[in-house]
Amino acid sequence: MEKVQNKKSQKFQLVTVVMPVYNERKTIETIIGRVQKVEIPKEVIIVDDGSTDGTREWLYEQFGQASIDEEEGGKKFCDVLADRTHVRVLTHLKNKGKGAALKTGFQHARGEIVIVQDADLEYSPEEYPRLLEPLITDQADVVYGSRFLGASEGKWPLISHLGNKIFTALTNAATGLSLTDVWTGYKVFKKEVLEDITLEESRFEMELELTLKVAQRNWRVMEVPISYTPRSKAEGKKIRWRDGIQSIKTLFRYRKAS
Repeated sequence: MEKVQNKKSQKFQLVTVVMPVYNERKTIETIIGRVQKVEIPKEVIIVDDGSTDGTREWLYEQFGQASIDEEEGGKKFCDVLADRTHVRVLTHLKNKGKGAALKTGFQHARGEIVIVQDADLEYSPEEYPRLLEPLITDQADVVYGSRFLGASEGKWPLISHLGNKIFTALTNAATGLSLTDVWTGYKVFKKEVLEDITLEESRFEMELELTLKVAQRNWRVMEVPISYTPRSKAEGKKIRWRDGIQSIKTLFRYRKAS
């Protein structure tokens, strides 16, 4: 695969892949392997958010013994450094939510570009070059991978499909954006974008907060088509209808604050 490069400076940019993980022992080894095979200059930050299914133990076995050496919001978390493999593992001792895991990963990112990568195999790391191209060529500051513009393997749960459509329409109305997929798990940012906004939410609604605050700061957002392999609740899908209710509150809270 051709390496992604900055066409302006002809220098490779470091990409930080932030992977929030909670009870993904069945898929963690596969997804890390697929990410590592993508031929771009990168580091991988895995944030284990209090897993209890053996995921944390597997990560420790692969990437070294954990030591507690930092604090986040008054609560300690473990930091495993394994620079020889360009992988760092940050572990919340208790489950705090996807948003909290992302914030931890963002705070430790060293790359000029940051990609969010879920650990559940719904999204394909092989599509990184497509996601990165608009940022590398300075066409955008933020890129969302849209599942509605690309191909989907498998059947979406009806409630997820309709919920996404509704929240995307509400978000577009609140921000003036023209997104097709606000809940996509593939979001890519120039590092300066993340440094420009302050994130407050700790669970799934933080992804909606991200979109609202990016729009409020007038960063350029672009969508590109991606493939998608949905999984069911039985297979480990974690977002629930309660998260939708919280997201409605989030939408109106941050819209009002703008």
